[in-house]
Amino acid sequence: MYEAVGGQPFFDALVGAFARRVERDPRLRPLYPEDLGPGMRALALFLAQYWGGPPEYSARRGHPRLRMRHLPFAIGEVERDAWLAAMLDALAEVAPPPGIAAAHARPLHGGRGRDGEPPVLSRPPPRGAAGDRRGADRAAGGATMAP
Repeated sequence: MYEAVGGQPFFDALVGAFARRVERDPRLRPLYPEDLGPGMRALALFLAQYWGGPPEYSARRGHPRLRMRHLPFAIGEVERDAWLAAMLDALAEVAPPPGIAAAHARPLHGGRGRDGEPPVLSRPPPRGAAGDRRGADRAAGGATMAP
């Protein structure tokens, strides 16, 4: 899949389109640090690696551990849905070859990845359940997603 879309430039363009949406979205912008660059670079490397590109993300950051990396942040259904909409809109903007868009979108919606991790966007725990941190970081001073 990585080669079918043109390699790393495709993922850089996809994440660039996504970052422009994050900048404008009041539901997403507070989740990210002021400088979006490092986090967006990590996202582009992750997506490229997931779709068969070189293992540069893992070489730089280790195993993705998506659930662990996102646990400290207040990500509820609103933020999850906003993230998904922004990513799917970005995917439509970069216009991959026919059939590729659906293949890219599928893991965002559900299932398990190749490494057994939950999908890129997993459902948050039910409100009040162990691990439910929605609002906890904002109330404690506003942790943001760091690269």
